[in-house]
Amino acid sequence: MNATDTTPAIVPKFDSETPDGRKLAIICSKGSLDMAYPGLIMANAALGEGIETHLFFTFWGFDMINKKTMGDMKFTMLGNPATHMPQGLGGLPGMTAMATAKLKKSIAALDVPEVPEFLEQIVASGGHLWACRMSADMNRLTKDDLYDEVEDIISASDFIEMTDGAQMLFI
Repeated sequence: MNATDTTPAIVPKFDSETPDGRKLAIICSKGSLDMAYPGLIMANAALGEGIETHLFFTFWGFDMINKKTMGDMKFTMLGNPATHMPQGLGGLPGMTAMATAKLKKSIAALDVPEVPEFLEQIVASGGHLWACRMSADMNRLTKDDLYDEVEDIISASDFIEMTDGAQMLFI
C-alpha cells in the first residue's frame, strides 16, 4: 500500500455473539491419527456454538471415513520433530505401534472419543460429512466403502459451492 492509497484496512469483528448463518468448512486431508483430531475437535467446537459445519475428506483424509481404516489409524514419530524424540528411533520396528498406543492412551485419558465415535458424535450434533470425488475415484472407493453417515461423494467445486461464505480450514 502506498502513501496515497486511502482504502480502509479490513478489520475483523470479534463480537461475543455468533451471527446467524455462520458456516465452517473443514477440509480433512491427512490420514494419520494425530492429524485426524484437529478437524474433528474444531468441528465439534463449532457445532457446540451452533455453527453450521461441513467436513470434506480428501486424499489421505479418506482414512478417517474409510470403513477399513477409520478404526485403525496410526501415528508415527518419524519425520515429526514435535515428538521431541531422536528421529532415528522412528524407523525402528515397533516404534509406530508404540507411538500410536501412547497417543491413543493420552487421548482416551481426556475422554476424547476415537475417530469413528467422534464422527458419530459430530453427525448427531448436526455436522455434515462429505467425501471427495477425485479421492474416491483414485482409490477406487464407492459410498459403500465409506462410513455410513457420509452424505455423498462430491467434487471439490460442489463443496466450495455449498459452503459459500463459510470460514475454511485446511488440515
